[in-house]
Amino acid sequence: MAIIRAFKGFRPAATIAARVASRPYDVMNRAEAKAAAQDNPHSFLHIIRAEIDVSDHISAYDTQVYEKAKSNFDAFVAQGILTQDAEPCLYVYAQTMHGNTQTGLVCCTSIDDYLNNVIKKHEFTRPKKEQDRITHISTTGVQTGPVLMAYPHVPAIDTLIDTITSTKATYNFTANDGVGHTFWLIDDQATIQRLVSLFKNDVPAIYIADGHHRAASSTKVGLAQRANNANHTGNEAYNTFLSVLFPDKQLNIIDYNRVVSDLNGYSASEFLAVISKNFTVEIQNAAYKPDSTYNYGLYLQGTWYKLSAKAGTFDAVHPIKSLGISVLSDNLLAPILGIVDQRTDDRIDFVGGIRGLTALEQRVNSGEMQLAFAIYPVSIQQLIDVANSGQVMPPKSTWFEPKLRSGLVSHVIL
Repeated sequence: MAIIRAFKGFRPAATIAARVASRPYDVMNRAEAKAAAQDNPHSFLHIIRAEIDVSDHISAYDTQVYEKAKSNFDAFVAQGILTQDAEPCLYVYAQTMHGNTQTGLVCCTSIDDYLNNVIKKHEFTRPKKEQDRITHISTTGVQTGPVLMAYPHVPAIDTLIDTITSTKATYNFTANDGVGHTFWLIDDQATIQRLVSLFKNDVPAIYIADGHHRAASSTKVGLAQRANNANHTGNEAYNTFLSVLFPDKQLNIIDYNRVVSDLNGYSASEFLAVISKNFTVEIQNAAYKPDSTYNYGLYLQGTWYKLSAKAGTFDAVHPIKSLGISVLSDNLLAPILGIVDQRTDDRIDFVGGIRGLTALEQRVNSGEMQLAFAIYPVSIQQLIDVANSGQVMPPKSTWFEPKLRSGLVSHVIL
């Protein structure tokens, strides 16, 4: 059963919460982060993307960047931009996008649950990205970005959360992207213990939705701290990591698309001919957004095509082979384009569906890439089925929106 903990969060005052809160560190490049934080000394990007405060010639992975992140966090605390709650608390965080609201519980989850597979995963991590977060956490002593997770919804938890959200919020603002963010503090000990008990007794597993690198990195930092602490008790903050837990019925996954730099030696006509063995190819008059799992949009030389996987290319009941991206990988990306490992092949890149099909067209029309694929999103149930099977999805199979804002609450572990 799932273990959650209250913690003494570092948070901004309500008057500046909207200015502090930022998009996550991994959804923008350096230039975008720098532009987003321009003229805003309160932006949490100064902590999670501290390379914006050093020379552009310095690598984002240089020691100076991580040290700058630490000094910036310390400065935020010294200046009162962030203050720590006096007692361990839980928090509720609701996000509203396009009229839909998802409401999660902010807490700390256990690295032992992560290691024992009570916290279940559905993708591999990339070593470079993992090491970046390990160094960031180890240097700053802070978990700055929460892991987004899902749990099988429990009516008693739903009812308790509804009671909390009927009270006045601690923060309530709409970000410049139109997403609303509302945040409640839970400092009542009886309510905290009730939530802890409900998760312990009624939630058999939690599923990482977004944040595999943050969870893995926090766990490795925690294990290193255990090894170096002769007086380790298991109650230390480093035994947990910052999380936001949503009932599975509320989460929605959007498409995560692909662009590829070349045709692996084929001409455009040869490529269309060879893929027709496993896919029906139909030319489109406009951009094509797939409307079912085994349909795909292909953008090539200024033209959109609809690809439909033929019978025999997929297994509709297998947790991995039933995924649309698996069918595309197994029948096109690997055998025809030669992209066997999407985690390491530099010829492929990934574009979140939030950017729209226009972003795919731009990458191809610019000459940077030669073709793009629009992919139908996986469902939250497919994610859970894969995680329960102990297998992993192909890389970059899921994109969650809205993204959790960083900076609304941080967890100091060292």
